Amino acid sequence: MFMHNNQREQQHLGIVRSLLMHMFGRPKGILGRLGGLILAHTKRDFIQWVIHLLDAQPDEKVLEVGFGPGVGIEILAAATSTGYIAGVDYSKEMVEQARARDAKAIKAGLVQLQYGSVEALPFADDTFDKALAINSMQVWSDAMVGLREMRRVMKVGGKIALGFTPQSGQSSTGLTEMLTTAGFTEAHLVETDQGFCVLATKCSANTG
Repeated sequence: MFMHNNQREQQHLGIVRSLLMHMFGRPKGILGRLGGLILAHTKRDFIQWVIHLLDAQPDEKVLEVGFGPGVGIEILAAATSTGYIAGVDYSKEMVEQARARDAKAIKAGLVQLQYGSVEALPFADDTFDKALAINSMQVWSDAMVGLREMRRVMKVGGKIALGFTPQSGQSSTGLTEMLTTAGFTEAHLVETDQGFCVLATKCSANTG
């Protein structure tokens, strides 16, 4: 009886994880669209905090990986005058939502959003001044490859910000070391009651 109940509990947990992944991890289908709407309304303050730490300037080129419903893109675009905001997301549902949310900025040529993977970013080396990912890295298929790809497309002196809310399930332990291993420097952790953010810099053109 105990084994049977335990198996049922594990099965239920697996279903819950699958639902959460479809809603918030790699949003897909109706659940993905619903998850995007929830994220857009509940995480805006945290997203603004991460962007504030990143300190993106109006004339800079900024990349967001895993932009979800496009709230971060919207905030960045509102502060951009002569710069450029690009985004890549693995979820076609989120690309659709974000393009609708940021349609005006896209039409103005300030924003470009596309479907894709962090492990193979469709950008040239040394393109971006800043880069960020919020509640995204924990679902990458290979975090180290993703971090090195983000570093590749960043300019020397560029800053990266990785933000996580408690709902991401991501631990802060070892993240600064991961960024250092990926070739970044000055990696440090900043915490708030809403979550935490790891910041680092690309200080040289070497692969590190």
